Amino acid sequence: MNPTQLFDPASSTYTYLLFDEQTREALIIDPVDEQLQRDLDALAHLGLTLKWTVETHAHADHITSAARLAELTGARTAAPAGCDVGTAAVQLRDGDTLAFGREAVRVLHTPGHTAGSVCFLWRPAGEAAERHVFTGDTLLIQGCGRTDFQSGSAEQLYDSITRKLFPLPDTTLVWPGHDYHGRTQSTIGAEKTTNPRLAGRTREQFVQTMDGLGLPRPRRMDEAVPANQRSGLRQDAGGAASGEPAPAEGYAGDITPRTAHDWMQAGQAVLVDVRTDAEREWVGFVPGAETAAWKQWPGMALNPGFDAAVQTAARDGRPLMMLCRSGVRSIAAARRATALGLAAYNVLGGFEGDPDEQAQRGRKNGWRHAGLPWRQG
Repeated sequence: MNPTQLFDPASSTYTYLLFDEQTREALIIDPVDEQLQRDLDALAHLGLTLKWTVETHAHADHITSAARLAELTGARTAAPAGCDVGTAAVQLRDGDTLAFGREAVRVLHTPGHTAGSVCFLWRPAGEAAERHVFTGDTLLIQGCGRTDFQSGSAEQLYDSITRKLFPLPDTTLVWPGHDYHGRTQSTIGAEKTTNPRLAGRTREQFVQTMDGLGLPRPRRMDEAVPANQRSGLRQDAGGAASGEPAPAEGYAGDITPRTAHDWMQAGQAVLVDVRTDAEREWVGFVPGAETAAWKQWPGMALNPGFDAAVQTAARDGRPLMMLCRSGVRSIAAARRATALGLAAYNVLGGFEGDPDEQAQRGRKNGWRHAGLPWRQG
């Protein structure tokens, strides 16, 4: 059984979807923010329940959709412990396993491209011989990841590949994090014998090669790395911190909880809570907010009554301000309301905010952390 391999043309990134054929539980590796809807569609088409969204490292060339996938599907996030992804619920270390149904992947810590980089080894249940290794930017087809930035080390990369990956059986399928030439997979045996950077090369020769590459700096690095250390959440967009709406694609813009509160108090806009009924009851709610769940239990299916609810909320012509748990579902809701001809904003951080280093919400950004009015029960 092979993984579902998905491709992002803008960054030449491969995303992998693994699942248990019996339980339909799934794990996704290195998802890309711009491909969120594609991945959600793939999950729905295959009838899968996403249990894990995981990263091989904190990427410098694209932004992950991990937090948004977790918000929309209920999956848990996991990232390498050495990559400073403080919002990940699970910090991965060498030898850890992540289970989805009867299946599991094992973590191989392979520093070099970055200090925290990992690969994932998968041996599907019931298959005696075939193994798969998802190598991120550690080992590419006929190449390897660069080592000249973001805690990289050519010496460590050589050791990781030759001591952790090359000892795997030669038939192990290699699924890289990127490819720029249309290639989709390789094997450990092929890379050991033909990879021009590694085959027959000593450690010293490899280091000399890597030090002389002279590659340009990744175009999106300054944007991507900080966002990826927050599982893809970008709460510093534009002028939102100063109270001015930040520009956004497909809806009116992003605003802070404080701005949303001030507009609500002044009667300038309507706050719409798009969380489920259960979330509002168990976690808390904002007095005076309208309700229009984006998704509902069971199964967190799209709410067929959403359109009518937001149109009712906007009956007097005022703009809408969408509030969810952490500011992810509310983006989708704001885009849908905009498509209906309404003016809609997204409230950054949502009601509970991002998870902190202990995966606890309510302590970082969001409505409650800002000390704004809310009730429970």
